[in-house]
Amino acid sequence: MTSVRIAHLTTIDMSLALLLSTELEVDVAAGHEVFGISAPGRYVPRVESLGVTHVPLTALTRAWDVRRDAEAFRDLVRTLRSLDLDVLHTHNPKTGVMGRIAGRLAGIPVVVNTCHGLWARPEDRLRKRALVYGAEAVAIRFSDYELFQNAADRDTMRRFLKPGRHEVVGNGVDLERFKPDPVGRRRIRQELGLSDDDLLVGTIGRRVREKGLAEFAEVAQRLGDRATFVWVGPEDGTDTQTSVPHESAVRFLGERSDMAEIYSALDVFVLASHREGFSRASMEAAACNVAMVLTDIRGCRDIGTHDEHVLLVPVSDPQALGYAVEQLLDDAPLRARLSANARERALGHFDQKAVAQKSLDVYGAVRRRALRARRRRSDASLSS
Repeated sequence: MTSVRIAHLTTIDMSLALLLSTELEVDVAAGHEVFGISAPGRYVPRVESLGVTHVPLTALTRAWDVRRDAEAFRDLVRTLRSLDLDVLHTHNPKTGVMGRIAGRLAGIPVVVNTCHGLWARPEDRLRKRALVYGAEAVAIRFSDYELFQNAADRDTMRRFLKPGRHEVVGNGVDLERFKPDPVGRRRIRQELGLSDDDLLVGTIGRRVREKGLAEFAEVAQRLGDRATFVWVGPEDGTDTQTSVPHESAVRFLGERSDMAEIYSALDVFVLASHREGFSRASMEAAACNVAMVLTDIRGCRDIGTHDEHVLLVPVSDPQALGYAVEQLLDDAPLRARLSANARERALGHFDQKAVAQKSLDVYGAVRRRALRARRRRSDASLSS
């Protein structure tokens, strides 16, 4: 594909910097002019260090707000028209819906969306599911191609998808960065005041309830005499009720940049999340050779098979979560088996560069199809 102008649209700059950095790097390395569109924040310098031009949309927010969202939509259409893009790639639930519609209204030739996880679960109330699935169904009509990180979301939206214009691409991480780090393990444990024999259990993610905050804290309270429990990740203003019982049993480390070392320091990684598209933290933990306990939901089941790569437990079930964590604390050979199998699976299936290349392939295929259709219309016009 010849050099083109590509924009990736997310709600906040953190998504560009932490979730899409490899995809942005691959686009830049391929010789394309790349833009990142989001609300501005402290991650903008990190985005721009990748060779990406950041375009701020100050009205964008993660929370739904009718007035601000309408303002953001108008700004987005104007911004997209001014950038003269060849490709718009949308991400996140809200900007995925807004962006596909705005991209088509702005006349962008290729509009592609990645579903990172539907913002509704099968067990949610009918009203929420109807709203989320309905918005997605409308937005799909405005895109050229839909990429899904897991098959469950693709199957949920299947009846609305255009034939031959969707694909499950999975997800990936930077396998050069995320790998076992014995030196980093020792450093982190020294920082926490732990010896190599002490057991360390951790989770990674925003400090919100939907990431399993209450369940993790309850397990930490129950097993705190057996292991140290840590939570790594930023607070999130979108969850106004993040305080839960037993939080004092957890050591909150805040946001960190030395994540490969953090994973390497863990004996057990836990993700008690209620909703995931395709858990990036779990892929990172797998690549770093850590035994894992994950909730049995879409986006976590894709990480591996129960009792082969991971232990899967029901969502919102602290008793089951605690039992699985206790299994791993008690059984070092089980930890070693699961962690080794998980790393092998990560090396074979979770390469973010391969996922990013699939996006580039889709851009090229859609552009070629559009050019062929344009030539056919031109030929038909000349012959009539």
